[in-house]
Amino acid sequence: MPLGERQGDKSDSRYCGVETDFDDDMPGVLTFNLQGGFDFVVAPLIDPSYRPSLGKADGNGTCVLPFAASDLVISPSQWSSHVVGRISSWIDLDSDNEELRMDSEIALKQEIAWASHLSLQACLLPPPRGVSCGNYARCVNQILQGLTNMQLWLRLPLEKSDVLDDSMDGVSDSVNGGHVIDSWEWWNSFRLLCEHHNQLSIALDILSSLPSVNSLGRWFGEPVRAAIIHTDSFLTNARGYPCLSRRHQNLMIGFFNHSVQIVISGKGVHNVCPSANHIDSHNQGMPRHPLRSYLDYVGFLYQRMDPLSEQERIELGYRDFLQSPLQPLMDNLEAQTYETFEKDTVKYSQYQRAISKALLERVSDEMASTTTTVLMVVGAGRGPLVRASLQAAEETSRRLKVYAVEKNPNAVVTLHSLLKLEGWENIVSIVSSDMRCWNAPEKADILVSELLGSFGDNELSPECLDGAQRFLKEDGISIPSSYTSFIQPVTTSKLYNDVKAHKDLAHFETAYVVKLHSIARLAPPQPVFTFVHPNHSAEKNNQRYKKMCFEIPNDTGSVTVHGFAGYFDATLYKDVHLGIEPSTATPNMFSWFSIFFPLRTPIYVTAGSPIEVHFWRCTGATKVWYEWCVASPTVSPIHNTNGRSYWVGL
Repeated sequence: MPLGERQGDKSDSRYCGVETDFDDDMPGVLTFNLQGGFDFVVAPLIDPSYRPSLGKADGNGTCVLPFAASDLVISPSQWSSHVVGRISSWIDLDSDNEELRMDSEIALKQEIAWASHLSLQACLLPPPRGVSCGNYARCVNQILQGLTNMQLWLRLPLEKSDVLDDSMDGVSDSVNGGHVIDSWEWWNSFRLLCEHHNQLSIALDILSSLPSVNSLGRWFGEPVRAAIIHTDSFLTNARGYPCLSRRHQNLMIGFFNHSVQIVISGKGVHNVCPSANHIDSHNQGMPRHPLRSYLDYVGFLYQRMDPLSEQERIELGYRDFLQSPLQPLMDNLEAQTYETFEKDTVKYSQYQRAISKALLERVSDEMASTTTTVLMVVGAGRGPLVRASLQAAEETSRRLKVYAVEKNPNAVVTLHSLLKLEGWENIVSIVSSDMRCWNAPEKADILVSELLGSFGDNELSPECLDGAQRFLKEDGISIPSSYTSFIQPVTTSKLYNDVKAHKDLAHFETAYVVKLHSIARLAPPQPVFTFVHPNHSAEKNNQRYKKMCFEIPNDTGSVTVHGFAGYFDATLYKDVHLGIEPSTATPNMFSWFSIFFPLRTPIYVTAGSPIEVHFWRCTGATKVWYEWCVASPTVSPIHNTNGRSYWVGL
């Protein structure tokens, strides 16, 4: 049964499994563990004493393999839903012993073939013997090429020891030299040899001691499917029941939030399991499962998590889903897109605060009854900024004259209906025009726009506002008044594989809007490009270039950089800001997801090495585009040269 009910959570992390020993009574194993409260078993598929070189043929010269059970003893749906096959742990494909190596290759392929025949959803592979695992990876990669739906979970200990001295010089050799054990290095070698195959995943063995928080964070950008926690990793509480340390609890919560399934392994080591004749209250007539207290504790951790908020439930379907950015000047938005943005009440309340502050500073209380402020909403859409502006005027008791400028003729129809519905005819004038082409009848005191993209300037706010600035008074106010883009290096195997699946260059040179979830943020974000409005420069130039150097914390260990996450932070007016940069993000706002700039080839970065990154914002007569590259520790090609793959049309 699931660990519990958490509103909005339909992920696999609700289900908990148990690792079992070899038993040729598979129906009995399944019944005992499912009725004991577990949702699936991780079970050996073949007798562990079996070796292909010792196999005995039957009368027809065929070797009958000692599998745990026939495919007929339980239904296909039970095999698929409740059994994960555990590949024999004796297998060592990189052994110096040729007989063992050959036996291992034959047995691995036989067991995977049997699991595939049973339609299992996943198989648990034994851990590599170290970072040198070329033959093991070769065999697994061969198998992956023929698999359809089954996942292979590579078992790895969650382990990273510390460097013995203060010098980081020996890190690259230390995995083999015995100074540092970092199982992430094993994983990285294995997945590189298997070409980042998307059916190769990870099952982490959770040990009693854990690496640093930064080191653990790397795994959230990797395809971890299961966390195997051993009974001897549990502590004992005052009542004698199993519990976990605070750090282990936090790790479990992280796994629950990333759809990682928990598997309990080992024998009961806490003296709380009732005698064999005790009847389990959950299953009348059945003995209590010896690991039930561990399962109950995992369920307790799951159930005490806060339910998903309404915003999180809305965003669930967008997590790690690549979307092409909007082309707001070339394309007209659809009603559904407008409706989604208009539901973001936090964004418009921030705009209203900024407009209120600007009105109060621009018109004194003494002049409030005689002065009318001219406010222009450029890119009015279906009117949410018009409404925010009028509410700000009412709140501050200031008189307002509003021009709503919108190029989308479909949105203009809605604006006219709204005008009549709200009775704004004497206050608001609707202009159906591109702001860059419109000749305003008078100059504005305040210019309000919501042209920001996920990267700040990626929806051409600079170009649009530079064009509209001609009808802003010399001392006029622009809301927003400035905005800055940010990037940070990330590990995100999911997004890298999704881009790679297109099998072309163009998709690796495209920036995507995405609700980032399964990622590891490797270093704090750094500012990239800043734009200020109004722009009083004599010659306006919106081309930009920035070189940045990111430092990965030493205790993180080595990492793989799959690309860069991008954000923005905007100052609407004075101290009123709006943004998605993680350290200053506006709470409960959902109008913008992050932007992702992929790398054609992931970059391996050893612990303590800096990452030098170059970003360009380029402009042409008809388009704006970004180019990016890594210059250190290894050199990547410059991505998207001349906007050949991705650009925003003017």
